[in-house]
Amino acid sequence: MNQPRSASVTRKTNETEITVSLNLDGNGRQQLNTGVPFLDHMLDQIARHGLIDLDISAKGDLHIDAHHTVEDVGITLGMALAQAVGDKKGIRRYGHAYVPLDEALSRVVIDFSGRPGLVYHLPFTRAMIGAFDVDLTREFFQGFVNHAQVTLHIDNLRGENAHHQCETVFKAFGRALRMALEFDARLGDAVPSTKGCL
Repeated sequence: MNQPRSASVTRKTNETEITVSLNLDGNGRQQLNTGVPFLDHMLDQIARHGLIDLDISAKGDLHIDAHHTVEDVGITLGMALAQAVGDKKGIRRYGHAYVPLDEALSRVVIDFSGRPGLVYHLPFTRAMIGAFDVDLTREFFQGFVNHAQVTLHIDNLRGENAHHQCETVFKAFGRALRMALEFDARLGDAVPSTKGCL
């Protein structure tokens, strides 16, 4: 459990080229350059509230729209996180968080189950946050869970301001990650599963 939990992954397609480097035992340091300013703002929430050092650079076909870039950042982040967490020995496995921001409140629950699953309830009050299409939020998280092999439940419980709705989700996601990835001293080197593996 004393080995560094870090990873760096580069994913290149005809649509995007993305590099994600992370350290799960960091202090929230981040360097973000995806070409999508609102996505950078949301990724900052993951780093700071998850205490994950996170460097992400992306070049994508933004002349078309942000869809491929946002989705592929989620995919590459999931790949890097899965690599960094390794065999999951000694981690708590489950994490959850409720986060408010003014009138908005969101809950995120995560399980490092080894099985990809997304339950997503985020009824945005408008279609765009500045230049950001809110539909891309789901694409980000779907890409993430498919490649991190986690089960993720996202619920925005209330909110009127779409920016607040989205930000509470990303903050809660960071906090839930932080809880799930913490080591449980009582587990020692055991894997938190009756199967003996995850």
